[in-house]
Amino acid sequence: MKNIIPFKKDVIFKTNLSEITSISLENTLNLKDDTISGDFIISGEYKVSDNSETVEPFELNLPFEIVLDDRFETNKATIDIDDFYYEIVNNNVLSVSIDVLVDHLQEKPLIEVDDLVDMTKEVDIIESEDEEVEEIKEEKERCIEEEDIPIEQVIMPDILDKEVTNDLNEEVEEKINTIFNNSSFNNDVYVTYNVFILRDGDTLDSIMEKYNVTEEELKKYNDLSNLQLGDKIIIPNTYERD
Repeated sequence: MKNIIPFKKDVIFKTNLSEITSISLENTLNLKDDTISGDFIISGEYKVSDNSETVEPFELNLPFEIVLDDRFETNKATIDIDDFYYEIVNNNVLSVSIDVLVDHLQEKPLIEVDDLVDMTKEVDIIESEDEEVEEIKEEKERCIEEEDIPIEQVIMPDILDKEVTNDLNEEVEEKINTIFNNSSFNNDVYVTYNVFILRDGDTLDSIMEKYNVTEEELKKYNDLSNLQLGDKIIIPNTYERD
């Protein structure tokens, strides 16, 4: 795909401008990312008056910069001068017009509606998982704060990746160490907790059987009246100290 970019500039001369006897155009244009920038270098000679036999040299440096439409791919684009023309106005103004040719532009592929829907779904899933991670962190901290006894384990759900799980386990370990260092324990029993995420197919009976706990024990830490998928259930485990 080709694209013509017009450039026009009126240059005022300090002397009278009767006739351009010679003129040439060079440029230092380059394309970086989606921006074309550089200078037009126009040089030549001119007569001050019609009767004059002498000519005066001139050189003009005209800066140029333009940002291309972001719907184009520019990695294969080339730049050239397509046309150059000029006109003398009012005997002292040189009006310059330059057409810049940008070739080999390619339009970026359009994003289909279905792709946009899929992207939106992915964002929703990521945000949902982030929220669930934060909820689990808060639940673990609540477990630690509610009991003045060490918590030695918390089971993490499968939805968390290894990095997040390691970060949360480090937080729990730090809190456990703080409790051990700042507290004395005279009890003969201690309690650990499991955090269980309720998934499709789970029942209260299956949870109690899996963790060998009673409904009364679960009620001490959970509201079992209206359990829904995704709810977190705190499961205590009581052990005697050696």
